[in-house]
Order: sequence, then C-alpha cells, then structure tokens
Amino acid sequence: MPRILVRANLDEDLRPLSAALWQRRVAHRVIEDGGELQVELAPAADEKLAQQILSLWRSGGIELVESGAESSSPSARSGLLWATLKRIPVTGALIFLGFLGFALVNTGFSLRLVSFLTYEPFVLEQGRIVFVPSGAQYWRLVTPVFLHFGWLHITFNALWCWDIGRRIELSLGSINMLGLFLLTAISGNVAQNVVAGSSYFGGLSGVVYGLLGFALCAGRLNSEWRPLSPPTPVALVMLGWLVFCLSDVTQIVGFSVANAAHVGGLLSGCAAGIVFGLAYRK
Repeated sequence: MPRILVRANLDEDLRPLSAALWQRRVAHRVIEDGGELQVELAPAADEKLAQQILSLWRSGGIELVESGAESSSPSARSGLLWATLKRIPVTGALIFLGFLGFALVNTGFSLRLVSFLTYEPFVLEQGRIVFVPSGAQYWRLVTPVFLHFGWLHITFNALWCWDIGRRIELSLGSINMLGLFLLTAISGNVAQNVVAGSSYFGGLSGVVYGLLGFALCAGRLNSEWRPLSPPTPVALVMLGWLVFCLSDVTQIVGFSVANAAHVGGLLSGCAAGIVFGLAYRK
C-alpha cells in the first residue's frame, strides 16, 4: 500500500514541502488523484522524519523564495538538524568523538590520554615513541578510530561518516549501526596492527570504507536499500582514493596512510552488507 504523507487541495502549493523533503533525502512524489494532491512516500523513505518536516511546514517554518529554492528560518533549520540528530545518535556520536580525538592529538592536551586510546600503549623515551604490551585492554580494539592527525583527515572522515552513516542508521536503526561500527572498527584496527605491527595510527577511515562496502553490497541485494549508497561519483572518488593510497606513490611523497585499516574495514563492511542483503532480500 502506498504511504500518503499528506492530501491537499489542487490550489495548494506543496513545492516548499517537497523541496524540504528532497533536501533531507526523503524520496517521494507529488501526484493528483481524485481531485486532490497527494504526497506519496517511497518504500525506503523515513516516515518519521517526513512527519517532522510536514509539521514544520504546517507551522510556517519552511517557505519558498522567489528563486524557487527552499528557505527556512534559523530556528527551522536548527529544528530540522536536531530532529535528524535525534534519529542518528550513533552517527552523531562518532563524528563528535572524532573531533574530540583530533583535539587531543593536535593540542598536546594530554599525551597520556592519547596513549590510553591507541591500539597499543606507548611511552616517550628520548623523544621517541616506544610501544609497550597492552594486556587485556580490549577497548583498544576500537578507540584508535577516534584519533585524527590533521584537518583534512577529520573533515573528510566526518563528512563521509555523516553522509553514509546517516543513511544506514535512519534505514536500519541505531542498534544495527552500532554493531556495524564495532565490526568495521575492530576489523580495520586489527588488520592494520597485523600488517604494520606496533605503530601509531588512527582515524575513522576504516569505518567509513566499511560503511561504504555495506551500503554498496546491501543495496545490490535489496532494492529498498539502494538509497543507502552515496552518489556514484562520490563512491568512485572514495574507491579511487583507496587504490591511489595502495600504490607506491604515497610512499614516494612520504604520505603515510593506514591502508590495511581501510581494506579491513571495507571487506568487513561488504561481508555484513551481503549477510543483511540476503537475510532481508524480498
């Protein structure tokens, strides 16, 4: 059965509502049926988010300017953002912790605290990092993903995590998103440690590639999950960057990348996407 978000008279202007829905990636169509206009949601559309946007539109928080682009008041924009964040607590927390890890690494706030988050603890001896056994400190399987070493590092990871992670969490729920995060984070960190040995690495990149792998594979096997994937140009750029980093060029220019973490996260995400895609395939 089609899910009708709202019915309206033929003379009512639904363009602001439609624009707001598309801006938040709520797939839908506006049709005329029985002498009235209807906004029909796509099968994979987030109905709760659509209802929140509808309420905001009815309250006058969204309007259409002369250029035809959507315009909303600051309070309306913040309301939409907060409504989205409440639906994606895991994705929001990952981005926040990523920026927190960036601050810890780059402000020199506490080297001891940074050592608490690395895959293996370390001490400084004559200005050199020396790693020591971690023992049964299992949180270290996950926490390196929050450490970021530069503005570009955290910015791109945060953007991709927001774009892909938000789609997955809205469609599959926060529990599944949390499980996917843990799987890809642990897989990427373990792979990096196995390949590179004791080293100073970190970042959400392995998780981001895991989310990409999940979205691509799950979307292939379940048509309702195809919107989980980023636009094709974005996916090609991400995969192209992975291939570039695996080449010898990065070593020549002295550019250090945790390639094993990227590949480990991607493969584990693909595996999870295949499992979910087959389990929920219609």
